[in-house]
Amino acid sequence: MQEILKMKKTALITGVTSGIGEAMAYMLAGENYRLILNGRRNDRLIKLADKLNTETFIMELDIRDRQAVKEAIDHLPDEWRKIDVLINNAGLAAGLASFEDGDLDNWDRMVDTNVKGLLYMSRNVVPLMIENNTGHIINISSIAGKEVYPLGNVYCATKHAVDALNRSMRIDLAKYPIKVSAINPGAVETEFSIVRFDGDEARAKKVYDGFENLVASDIAEAARFILSRPPHVNINDLTIMPTAQPSVGIIHKKN
Repeated sequence: MQEILKMKKTALITGVTSGIGEAMAYMLAGENYRLILNGRRNDRLIKLADKLNTETFIMELDIRDRQAVKEAIDHLPDEWRKIDVLINNAGLAAGLASFEDGDLDNWDRMVDTNVKGLLYMSRNVVPLMIENNTGHIINISSIAGKEVYPLGNVYCATKHAVDALNRSMRIDLAKYPIKVSAINPGAVETEFSIVRFDGDEARAKKVYDGFENLVASDIAEAARFILSRPPHVNINDLTIMPTAQPSVGIIHKKN
């Protein structure tokens, strides 16, 4: 049994209970990874773990809680402490408003999740990777980290921060060696717009009407490619857009 565990790699995925995170879990389970599943909704974590054909460890916590993240990583069982891959997927957009009308609670929520949550998780996992002399971090960012669009001010700012962190983490961690990659999707139909519009499903659906958007499995397939590269190859930065979306603010719709 110990020999089998040594052969299998372990991945920790944040925000795994829906969308891209869930697709990542299925993809990595298919690639024979053991999975640490992080999210805030324990019922979904349990259901997902039951469906995956691999060993799982449930880590129910909000990555915005710095102390909870530290305690969770510090108290991982020994057999789960060799984390080969960290996928920083948890993130959100809250609201869509001109800057002068911005909701400060929404701003805090985005900064705390998209930037500080990524920092807390990475800062606690990286020492384990250094100890093991190996590791790969994939940061799920956004085309909003490359360009800005009207009414997206603070969300775009958080994703630009992720873009900067991705580049600086790669510089700092290459010596260990730990790979750092980013995936920057355009329009992906997940719960993203439902969250942004505070549960208004009809409004969220209109975002994706009239064109063929990306789906979560497209992003998981990109991660599969990134992780399949040999040790001397790192994919630094990968931007993926729907064909109908040549730029962040332009989508060609059929009607």
